Amino acid sequence: MHVLNYDDNTAFLGDWGNFQKTVFFLLCSSVIPNGFTGLSIVFIGDTPAHHCRIPAMDYGHTRFSKWLIPWVDVNVSALEQESCKDGWEYDRETYVSTIVTEWDLVCSDDWKTPLTSSLFFCGVLIGSFISGQLSDRWFGRKIVLFLTMGVQTIFTLIQVFSPSWVIFCSLFFIVGMGQISNYVAAFVLGMEILSLPIRIIYSTVGVCTFFSVGYMLLPFVAYFLRDWRMLLLALTLPGFLYIPLWWFVPESPRWLLSQGRVGEAEAILQDAARKNGVKAPQVIFPLPQSGEKAVRVKFYNLCDLVRSSNIRAITILLCLVWTTLSIGYLALSLNTSNLHGNSYLNCFLSAAVEVPAYTISWLMFRFWPRRLCLFSTLSLGGAVLLFVHLIPQHLNYAAILLEMLGKFGVTIAFAIIYAFTAELYPTVLRNTAMGACSMASRIGSISAPYFVYLGHYYRALPYILMGSLSVLSGLLSLLLPESIGMPLPETISHMQKVTG
Repeated sequence: MHVLNYDDNTAFLGDWGNFQKTVFFLLCSSVIPNGFTGLSIVFIGDTPAHHCRIPAMDYGHTRFSKWLIPWVDVNVSALEQESCKDGWEYDRETYVSTIVTEWDLVCSDDWKTPLTSSLFFCGVLIGSFISGQLSDRWFGRKIVLFLTMGVQTIFTLIQVFSPSWVIFCSLFFIVGMGQISNYVAAFVLGMEILSLPIRIIYSTVGVCTFFSVGYMLLPFVAYFLRDWRMLLLALTLPGFLYIPLWWFVPESPRWLLSQGRVGEAEAILQDAARKNGVKAPQVIFPLPQSGEKAVRVKFYNLCDLVRSSNIRAITILLCLVWTTLSIGYLALSLNTSNLHGNSYLNCFLSAAVEVPAYTISWLMFRFWPRRLCLFSTLSLGGAVLLFVHLIPQHLNYAAILLEMLGKFGVTIAFAIIYAFTAELYPTVLRNTAMGACSMASRIGSISAPYFVYLGHYYRALPYILMGSLSVLSGLLSLLLPESIGMPLPETISHMQKVTG
């Protein structure tokens, strides 16, 4: 394929015509269900207050149950203990049922609750790897986007009828594979179709804000549907509304060009010109002149992300930053049900704080160097989290305020790292690279539920760990190359160089 300057050749379309508006809003709307699915475990997997069930004792015609309370000081830890042989009683004030109350994931089985979330993120890890390869090498962005949206919707629907915890987790794993894959495919597709000014808005404010819309709707729906099966069903059905988008969302012309399918790329751009009311050149991508040699189409894979020293250094640094961000973002999101106060309100606040965060990320990404954006936001989020453990226990709302401020900084950094990563990698590897970084970050996602779990033993430990890792990642981000004002690279040779 002849190497072309895609942005120059497609400048006739303009930046914000009907074609770009349609792509922008349809792709953004496609990620709303991801906000439902990715964080629904906050409610369907919450553990309500509970105690051992005490069977009623029969005295003649009288039956009663009561707690036996000692009237003298007793060292309870020294007493012989046994498991709850008659099961558990759960507080039904907040939830009618969760997977914890349905399958008794408490006491000796409480380890299954964080494992449930971790298995979902194991699916996310595998999905990141598979979908990146499928998207870059064989099927393109569009097919992978709709295929993985279907996987997420259909398997979540099947999950509603899970007869056991094992079946639920198995299906949750598959849902995780689809959940991340359609998000990354939609993100990359928009980045490749839209021009630079709109691309920045799309990658920082657009996709992320629509994800937050889904996230904010989650506690609202969960408040009215407190049975986990009904909640999951209500969050699944909107996925079927996206089927008609197939006829309105195009394939990425950049990807088609990288595969040597010039005719198909030009046909999409000719149609885009018609929608925008502009005249397209008869030949948008000129073939090589007689004296020039066309470059044979080369297929790339995951190994190309570490083949040269430059791309290897970029990949390792980004994977470390992504992993830390994933730990911070997900641990803070999953912890909302453990905070003081109303769990539904806390979840909504955790989601709502993301909207101004994404707006700030767009402004920073537009005017600031990328490395400075990452360093400042990671340092802010990490420093604030390190202060949480200094707040006295009776000042619960101050601790919540600091946690939300930490979530604010981490969220800005997460929005920036997505766009920054897409800018650093070339078209021939972009989806594979995004998938690989996302896959690496899932190590953080898998461990995030256990960061929350550590708080049961020492309240401040999760905040100390998350804060320290965030500050360290902020320092690492300064080693990455700068990409502000640079065109998207098309081949590996076009990538920015790591200095020093």
